[in-house]
Amino acid sequence: MRRNMYSQNPEPLADASDTPQSSPWTAAMASTVGSVLEYYDFFVYGPMAALVFGTIFFPSSDPGVATLLALLTFAVGFVARPLGGVVIGHFGDRIGRKKMLMLTFFITGGVTVGIGCLPTFAQIGVWAPILLVTLRFIQGFGLGGEWGGAALLAVEHAPEGKRGFFGSLVQAGAPLGVILSSAVVALVTLMPREDLLTWGWRIPFLLSIVLVIFGLVLRMRLTETPDFEKAKDVQSQKKMPLVVALRRYPAQILSMIGLHVTDTTLGFMQGVFVLGFATTTLGISATTALIANISASVANLIVTPLAGAIADRIGPRRVLVTAIVVLALWAFPMFWLMETKSVLALFIVMTSNGMIVGTLFSQQASLFAKVLDPTVRYTGMSVGFQTATVIGGGFGPLIAQALQNSAGGATWSISTYLVIVALIGLVSSIYLTSQRASQKAHGSTPAEPTLQLTTTGLKES
Repeated sequence: MRRNMYSQNPEPLADASDTPQSSPWTAAMASTVGSVLEYYDFFVYGPMAALVFGTIFFPSSDPGVATLLALLTFAVGFVARPLGGVVIGHFGDRIGRKKMLMLTFFITGGVTVGIGCLPTFAQIGVWAPILLVTLRFIQGFGLGGEWGGAALLAVEHAPEGKRGFFGSLVQAGAPLGVILSSAVVALVTLMPREDLLTWGWRIPFLLSIVLVIFGLVLRMRLTETPDFEKAKDVQSQKKMPLVVALRRYPAQILSMIGLHVTDTTLGFMQGVFVLGFATTTLGISATTALIANISASVANLIVTPLAGAIADRIGPRRVLVTAIVVLALWAFPMFWLMETKSVLALFIVMTSNGMIVGTLFSQQASLFAKVLDPTVRYTGMSVGFQTATVIGGGFGPLIAQALQNSAGGATWSISTYLVIVALIGLVSSIYLTSQRASQKAHGSTPAEPTLQLTTTGLKES
């Protein structure tokens, strides 16, 4: 009989291969550096778009219009993510995780360096913003396929019983990327305004070449994941992994979206809306707010692998449900504390948010992989994750601002919104960690094809 997928020693997908495999730690490091680069790129671009790009790429008689146009290029990267997840996920399921991860690293790293080399509007006119938007779209496309492959690289190389921990290491790359980007941006913004606009803004983008080289060296040393190798024969029969994933696993993918929206909404709301709220409404200095945001990332970095290790021992459901309940209970006190205008309260809020986001984020690589067959994992995970990123990251801060405006500046509407997001995440997490989701993911319902282990490998029946 099939063992429960959440037992300490679940039944392996197939017999161990004689082919030498990369160590779990090497795979985890190669995956994590991609997550670091992803969040470094995004959180370098945001401040630079707000502070610099309106002036040098979108000159206008109205500074507000110029800044708005510059920030719209930030949104373009989010729009491209689901498309990248679908296309790159398709080939990741067909020809392998490693090949696609080499491609995504070339795309994202190359584009980031390319942005740092772009001529400005003063140099080539309207072609400057056109090139910026184009590069930003390509970057978002590449990033859309990065997470799914990186998560699978770590999880599918990890030993059974420790996939939660090794999957969480990929997620820990996110706060590390935020910390690095915040530090670099803080340093370059200390420059005189003229130097910043002339050449200083290029430094954060060009520095990403260090991460790119380090990541490529690590990824070139990797072997393909064991799960992909064992399912290769079935993989080759999947002409359209997206169609198969949506047909066989619609509830799982919707639940992935519902779960990931919780942490991405809180995380991007803090990184964008809460920072603005602290500086403009509460009168706290921008430097203090940025340092508080870094403290949140440090807390996130510490909690994420810890939560992953705990989930390996007690199961992901207890970890996720606890974090989601805390999020719902925290939604109102978070703003009550901030409205005291105390710097200490701001640090408590930011640090607490980082801990909640880290706990929620820690489980998603291993959990999403568990509820999908290897033949469609890359595609299904990428679609669910990136769609939620657009909803929570792309629209979350805008929704928060709109709710506050409609409530006359009051924050109760934003807190209510967070509670609703938490409730959706609660239902989604319970479903994903249920035996029902486990059975459907392994094709045990009579109406669906299953993957069966035979003497010649995996076959679909």
